[in-house]
Amino acid sequence: MWREVGIEMKKDMHDEIARVAHELYEKTGRADGNELKNWLEAEKIVMEKHERHASEMEQKVEVVGKPQKGYPRTVKKEGSYKKG
Repeated sequence: MWREVGIEMKKDMHDEIARVAHELYEKTGRADGNELKNWLEAEKIVMEKHERHASEMEQKVEVVGKPQKGYPRTVKKEGSYKKG
């Protein structure tokens, strides 16, 4: 299963790079002879985007995982509840 997910992710990334490369082709007035240049620029754009996203996700996990000092307890200790 992991291999299938990896292949799917690679295909998705390839498709995204192809889309961005085509956008660059359109932006440059459909100039021929720049396919490799557009592809490499698209790879750079997509990889940087994914790296930023991964970095942001890592920071969010860190913030959630480590409580800050000085916050009041929100959970009572066991045995401190009054029986009704």
